Amino acid sequence: FPSHDIGGGIPIIKSVKESLVGNKLFHIYGILNGTTNFILTEIERTKKSFKEILSTAQKLGYAETNPELDLNGDDAKSKIAILSALYFKNKIINLSGAVGNVTLGKGEIAFVLGDSAKDAWEGKEDAGFKGKLDKLRIIGAIYPNYIQIVASKDSKIKTLADLKGKGLSVGAAKSGTELNSRALFAAAGMTYKDLGKIEYLPYQESVELIKNRQLDATLQSAGLGVASLKDLANSLDITVVSVPDAVIKKMGAPFVSGKIPANTYKGQTEDVNTAAVVNYLVTRKDVSDATAYQMTKLFYENLPALVAAHSAAQAINVKDAAKNPPLPLHPGAIKYYKEKGLIK
Repeated sequence: FPSHDIGGGIPIIKSVKESLVGNKLFHIYGILNGTTNFILTEIERTKKSFKEILSTAQKLGYAETNPELDLNGDDAKSKIAILSALYFKNKIINLSGAVGNVTLGKGEIAFVLGDSAKDAWEGKEDAGFKGKLDKLRIIGAIYPNYIQIVASKDSKIKTLADLKGKGLSVGAAKSGTELNSRALFAAAGMTYKDLGKIEYLPYQESVELIKNRQLDATLQSAGLGVASLKDLANSLDITVVSVPDAVIKKMGAPFVSGKIPANTYKGQTEDVNTAAVVNYLVTRKDVSDATAYQMTKLFYENLPALVAAHSAAQAINVKDAAKNPPLPLHPGAIKYYKEKGLIK
């Protein structure tokens, strides 16, 4: 499986590295909202080395990587850091978002939005799944994505209803973000036809259009403090649009009410209510129990490395990892959670 949605169609880094389980090889896919796109684009444009571009990204605030992290290391900490620190620069692949993330069928671990995992398990055709993906298994819950609707202050958009007649980017078609957009619009009694203009674009491209006064707002389903929205807030005055609890209730599970804390973005002086959906680490049924156990153990016992790499990891709590999974847990993950006393 490729990594979880980072705006759809954005190139992501594909890594192949020895696991700590019998020297078997497994694929891990790196994520970092906005950062991946920036780094890979700059590598192609400038022909500079990965380390040089990563350094530039750090200086610009795109990468929140621990400066003490050994980018050439081969220890467990470095292996886990690939998930959010852009550790390796191996083969690059392009995806169309959440649907592609769970249907490509390569690798042993991936980040997937809870609603996308549920749709894949049920084989929802309108979400882009041609059949039930019943070989998927959960490793554990990680951080929540927050539906973040951000508009330029000049657009006068303050509520969901104000989006009518305005220009909005809803994420790449059938990406996790775009599926979240559909669910939100349906619950709010709206459709895309209510918009004056609709764009299906990755995060940073959406932001660039707003900065150039070619678009009014962007909807991004991501962790708090996503780089693209920080960039937008630092470039012009913004309004973070709230999602009422009544709308979230109509959206139904796995969506829940969440808060975008005040000062998450420049100029956002108050908490903003919105819908949230948990991301999950998923694997395949045929991955061995031993490998799944080690992946679970390594991930949740190396959280400090993830926190150092990206702020979204602060919301990951092993105590919540096995709670209310949208599809079955892998037996290897169950073994780890039983050892930790998290499940009986």
